[in-house]
Amino acid sequence: MSSISISFSFSFSISSSSSPSPPDPVHMAEACDAAVPYILLGFLLPGGAAAPAPPGGSAFLRAYAARVTNALLWAALLAVTFLLVRRLAGLVKLWIKGSQIPGPSSTPFFGRGDLVAACGSGADLSGYLSKLHHKYGPIVRLWLGPTQLLVSVKDTGLINEVLMKAEDKLPLTGKAYQLAFGRSSLFASSFEQVKKGRESLAEYLNAKLDERTNLNLVKVVETILGRVDSIMAKGFLDCRVFAQHIAFYILGATIFGEAFLDWPNSTMYEELLMMVAKDGCFWASCKVPPFWSVGYWRYHLLCAKLKHLTREIVQLYRCNYSTATQDDLKKCTGTQQVGEEIRMESTSLLNNVISGSFIQCDIDGYLCSQEEPCGNILGLMFHGSLAIASLIGGVITRLVLHPELQGKLYSEIIATRKRNSQLETSDVQNMQLLLSTVYESARLLPAGPLLQRCSLEHDLSLKSSITLPAGAILVVPLQLVQMDYSIWGNDACEFNPCRFLSKATGLKDGNSEIHESGKRPFVRDPNKNAAFLPFGSGTRACVGQKFALHSISRVLAYLLQNYEIRLQPGVSGEPKPTMDDCILQLLPSPKIVLKRRTEQ
Repeated sequence: MSSISISFSFSFSISSSSSPSPPDPVHMAEACDAAVPYILLGFLLPGGAAAPAPPGGSAFLRAYAARVTNALLWAALLAVTFLLVRRLAGLVKLWIKGSQIPGPSSTPFFGRGDLVAACGSGADLSGYLSKLHHKYGPIVRLWLGPTQLLVSVKDTGLINEVLMKAEDKLPLTGKAYQLAFGRSSLFASSFEQVKKGRESLAEYLNAKLDERTNLNLVKVVETILGRVDSIMAKGFLDCRVFAQHIAFYILGATIFGEAFLDWPNSTMYEELLMMVAKDGCFWASCKVPPFWSVGYWRYHLLCAKLKHLTREIVQLYRCNYSTATQDDLKKCTGTQQVGEEIRMESTSLLNNVISGSFIQCDIDGYLCSQEEPCGNILGLMFHGSLAIASLIGGVITRLVLHPELQGKLYSEIIATRKRNSQLETSDVQNMQLLLSTVYESARLLPAGPLLQRCSLEHDLSLKSSITLPAGAILVVPLQLVQMDYSIWGNDACEFNPCRFLSKATGLKDGNSEIHESGKRPFVRDPNKNAAFLPFGSGTRACVGQKFALHSISRVLAYLLQNYEIRLQPGVSGEPKPTMDDCILQLLPSPKIVLKRRTEQ
């Protein structure tokens, strides 16, 4: 009986194995689910293809998601670790190379505290740098924090080399410009980003010095002088505010043409520009934009309003420019070349900004996809106004303190005017005493205490075998260099405009006596002196230096021709410059009176 059952079981098993059974859907789904991860992302599961399959599809998806998340977290951790190690390696490199530069023995972690203790509550950095240079030599380093290294250079030979090699500006400067004014091709930190725009701007500003475009500046001066009478009727003038108005209208007429002189919102535009520029560096210094701050959004509202006014004056300029061009073309019966000449005569800097010299975009649009014309326009208005206003204010203050010099300048202007009915470009360039006065004022009171540069990508190897690490803040203390006794003589801290003339005696009651015998003295080119740096030097020097000096000299000539500048009557004492640790302290802004001259 048993043998029969065994044979039956055996035959049944054989028959069962020989006939195929229909597939089970449940087992098929499980087999497919188990095979998916090994085919696609088997490396995410432990054990490879030999790993047991999950009991169900939902469980597998949960495990699959967990392992993918785990892998992404590990990848993020490795990426962050790599960036931190790279950053730490850069800091170690900065510390090692920075420690090789002469300077005080403070560590990077306590540099800021040592700086505050050394400078005192006044935070006189120039005075502290003067002491460091006297102790350590022409190049010194100063730690501002673990990640900030400041290197000060005083020797003229090293200054020339550093300013030629260090082509970049500080990242905070570019960030502040972008936050306040918008994206720009003229005021970015990297030199490669602004090189082409700077070349176009320099070409245009130099072209503005020809005789054809000087009529615009004459109208600017006449407008300013016309408004002075109304201002004087209300009281006295603050010298700094008056200089700021002059500089603002010079830049406004240069960029927007004559339409800017009659624009009713020009005063509001000036106030907004100064307010936005003043707070730009503060908000740009925040590592994370403070979206929760009411002041931050209020600042953004001011920026938006400033850009709206910029678009408004751009539109006004377009209307005036289009009307003037069409009227001139209707009067012209010549060829297309004559029409092109008329168009070129009526153009202004704004055409270059919008039509493609600075920004490659359509002339009919205000904005383009890559950057805003507002950024270039506002950057030019702010940067140019700041530099020109500082220099005009310094010259006017010096003229108030030295009335004898003011009388000599007036005599020089009248003598030049007798030869011509109007002052032309060549006449202003031949006013040696006026030009030397502008140069001397720029030397004694530069626009800022420090000339800042940096190299964002590469270390700078100097001829003196000193290596300046990439990212270090490179500064030139302008007052120390421009009042160095070894360069400018024993009277380096005194106001002597005739030091730039070829033939002059020493100071006499605050003014130099010019020799009248022999050849007429000429003005030495100040740029040949490496210690003359009010407009910078090297690859990132101010491209508008010639335009600024010419405009300032021309405005001062017209101003002195029509007005006598005096101090406010009844003021106790006169503003005199003071010296503190070889640093000439800034003159206070005096209250002035403009008295119209009766004799011309």
